[in-house]
Amino acid sequence: MIIAVDAEGGDYAPREIVRGAIEAVREYPVEVVLVGRKALLEMLLRRYSRRSGITIADATEVVRGDEEPIQAVQSKPNSSVAVGVRLVRDGAVDGFVSAGSTGAIVVASFLNLKMVPGIERMAVCAVADLNQPQPTLIIDVGVNVNCKPIFLVQFAQLASILATHVLEIDSPRVGLLNVGEEELKGSNLAREAHQMLKRTALNFIGNIEGFDVLRGRADIVVTDGFTGNVLIKTIEGYSEVVQELLKLGEAAHIDRYLTGPALAQYVQLSSVVKKLDYKEYGGACLLGLEGNIVIAHGRSRARAIRNAIYLAYLSAKQGIVEAVKAGVYASE
Repeated sequence: MIIAVDAEGGDYAPREIVRGAIEAVREYPVEVVLVGRKALLEMLLRRYSRRSGITIADATEVVRGDEEPIQAVQSKPNSSVAVGVRLVRDGAVDGFVSAGSTGAIVVASFLNLKMVPGIERMAVCAVADLNQPQPTLIIDVGVNVNCKPIFLVQFAQLASILATHVLEIDSPRVGLLNVGEEELKGSNLAREAHQMLKRTALNFIGNIEGFDVLRGRADIVVTDGFTGNVLIKTIEGYSEVVQELLKLGEAAHIDRYLTGPALAQYVQLSSVVKKLDYKEYGGACLLGLEGNIVIAHGRSRARAIRNAIYLAYLSAKQGIVEAVKAGVYASE
């Protein structure tokens, strides 16, 4: 299994990307192709590791986060993100991971990879370990700001395939994010999507509200890209704030003064917040295209990159693209 990794993308590229790649080949049955400036990457590899399993694909250009994605991708055909996606397109690698500009990744993927027949829009599906035994998927978290009801239905189908084939969740529960549980609540988009989801073969449990997300009521949270992006960033912000508070508590050795139920709740809170950390899963899957693309967090360090590579590896191993093309959860 070969996974290409954008060595130029993200706030801590290329050093943390290289370290994450080294950790991945040490821990998983995977080879990594680092995509970026060859001379610099060769120097970093000599410094950090002499292990085999890592090769380099030269990419002489970089798409910066402040560049307009379409213009940047089209004007920089030798950028690391463009080269990495083309490696997927050409079948040279089994997946591509990038912590670079999400817009650039989406544009490069759209320009180089075919849409899966029957799917009208690609979507970013985030994997989050919320307060339940298995992970929760949130789709879409950023690509489609303006949606039609059929898009939300297809998002639910895509996420259900990912949940079943990659995360091995049996009959994943699909919830439509809304302002109330009643069928007639919400916008026209939500009401129409609700009725369409009821007619599919999905395990649709109806509308869920914001407070249901962290309670683990659904395995899949379906929404438009605007709302999903706000939701995932709110969860991330909550996690970071509480982690900072917990660090202050640890510095003050607060656990020494807690006993019984209070100590148990403190330990439980620490565990839950750690699960919410984006570094635990490392990335989100770009679904709907004939290619295995994982978008990592822009602030990813080595651990997050390692985990993003593992997510791409699992997606390739379980044949997520082939499962989507087969229409396992095609609507009736």
